[in-house]
Amino acid sequence: MSELLQVLYVEDEPDIRGVVEFALEDEGFELMTCTSGREALERAPNLRPGLILLDVMMPEMDGPTTLRQLRELPHLAATPVIFMTAKVQAHEVAQYKAMGALGVINKPFNPMALAAEIRGILERGCA
Repeated sequence: MSELLQVLYVEDEPDIRGVVEFALEDEGFELMTCTSGREALERAPNLRPGLILLDVMMPEMDGPTTLRQLRELPHLAATPVIFMTAKVQAHEVAQYKAMGALGVINKPFNPMALAAEIRGILERGCA
């Protein structure tokens, strides 16, 4: 992968953020990390990510609410989204996909396989 894929990454848990940042560095991803939905919304007007990687369960503003508000920004209306969550029952995944998510990465995830999992979801979603 010659060009870095810019990713708007929203996750409130510092430990998980650290693992994801470590797992994706040197794998062709450039993370623009936010610690909350509010921070993502504040920074979003100045960002042009190729992917939004979004935690579902966050205090104050959850991932689905954050996504709905990000989608109101014209430049992010069609940006691919992948949710990361432990809530992966079939009806929950169906809800995320109905919101426009390309896929869902189950927490806990395998850090060694995370980059390949993201690429696979993107390839299937764009096919």
